[in-house]
Amino acid sequence: MLMFNITIFMPPLLTLIGIPGLESVQFWIGIPFCAMYIIAIFGNFLLLVIIKSERSLHEPMYIFLAMLGATDIALSTCILPKMLGIFWFHLPEIYFEACLLQMWLIHTFQCIESGILLAMALDRYVAICDPLRHATIFTHQCVTQIGVGVTLRAAIFVAPCIILIKCRLKSYRTTVVSHSYCEHMAIVKLAVEDVRINKSYGLFVAFSILGFDIIFITLSYIRIFITVFNLPQKEARLKAFNTCIAHICVFLEFYLLAFFSFFTHRFGFHIPPYIHILLSNLYLLVPPLLNPIVYGVKTKQIRDRVFKIFYFKDPS
Repeated sequence: MLMFNITIFMPPLLTLIGIPGLESVQFWIGIPFCAMYIIAIFGNFLLLVIIKSERSLHEPMYIFLAMLGATDIALSTCILPKMLGIFWFHLPEIYFEACLLQMWLIHTFQCIESGILLAMALDRYVAICDPLRHATIFTHQCVTQIGVGVTLRAAIFVAPCIILIKCRLKSYRTTVVSHSYCEHMAIVKLAVEDVRINKSYGLFVAFSILGFDIIFITLSYIRIFITVFNLPQKEARLKAFNTCIAHICVFLEFYLLAFFSFFTHRFGFHIPPYIHILLSNLYLLVPPLLNPIVYGVKTKQIRDRVFKIFYFKDPS
């Protein structure tokens, strides 16, 4: 039997198969994913409404939190509707350009979220370690500039990934993407051409942004903990530490999922593919789900406002 190598030049459509190996149960997997998405959208939208309407929350920490909530809404919306279309309605096709756009949006919003977490860590560092200068450093103009800078940094750093795919990768072995969304490495692996530059730049973006941010976040919290433990009054130590607990939970949740997903995807060769895909999906869905819950539970101003909106009696 003769075997022919079929090469597809600039395919107009790609096919996302969802979660390889779990196609028969994707319908049921979509149910908890949809529930997570609905809760994430509702929680983050409620967070935005509370911060906007409550003047006492118009402070840098809560403005950064609002940015984080808006980013979480955008990030989860980039993947879930199409993913549910695959799981529930058997609509796996996606235009090649739309796939590249989805890829750019997903990785851009991931980098924006990392930048916002860094900004929140620096805000807490100044507030605790140099409180007298906090108001003069983190002005509303400074916060706006940080938001714009974080967004531009993410968009500019991620854009070459898309340009390299569009300009350098012309021929593809297949149009079937073994993923539930347009992930960078999943698309690159389809190409016939040498993809080392594409892979290298993807690694560069991951480590130059996420790696840079996590280093400075860690250094900020080391300095914060040293300052907190040196405070003379126990009540002051507890108050300072309590303001950081929610941030620490969000940092750990985002970066642990990110690096666990990253390393299993690239080095876990003996792990079944569906584990990689599930981890990637959870990495994009769990932080938007948990962030408003964590801040709602740990931040008294937000918690009180939620009780007021729903006419609950604050048990505290």
